[in-house]
Amino acid sequence: MAELTLILEKIRAGESRASEELLPPVSDELRRLAAAKMAHESAPHPLQPTALMHEAWLRLGGDQQADWQNRRHFFGAAAESMRQILIDRSRRRSAVRHGGALERVDPGALDITAAASADDRVAAVSEALEQLAALDPAKAELVKLRYFVGLTIEEAAAAMGISPATAKRAWAFARAWLAREMHRPD
Repeated sequence: MAELTLILEKIRAGESRASEELLPPVSDELRRLAAAKMAHESAPHPLQPTALMHEAWLRLGGDQQADWQNRRHFFGAAAESMRQILIDRSRRRSAVRHGGALERVDPGALDITAAASADDRVAAVSEALEQLAALDPAKAELVKLRYFVGLTIEEAAAAMGISPATAKRAWAFARAWLAREMHRPD
């Protein structure tokens, strides 16, 4: 952790080679976070955790990293980047030119109640999350870290610099708020 802080300080100071030093110490944690997120996907996902981690890294700037204030700032941006990647891929798969909401149906399974697809759920969560961010950015950040990155309450609390008890209360509120927003009739 101290190594990461030193590298982030070098980047802020403008050292040209410091950005290249950032990926090795964070790659394992980013890959683990991506794998945790992918494990929570209900449908098979064509994107692999390592690919998600690399795509997020590129969106964060690759070897030309931004001026990260601290570890929380970096991993918060990584969480947001992973969230956007998954949402973008979900939207592309649902695009009209790709068949939109059309699905192959097994005639023998027609008696099964149709449920919302994983892509629809990701889009609905994202929309509700944007509304929550307008009301309470900290709770929205916690949801991103938990839902899109797959951090535990303790890991998210540490990343945000808050106590686990505060994170648990915020998580309970955010989950209830999001559930209410997502189930509102239009």
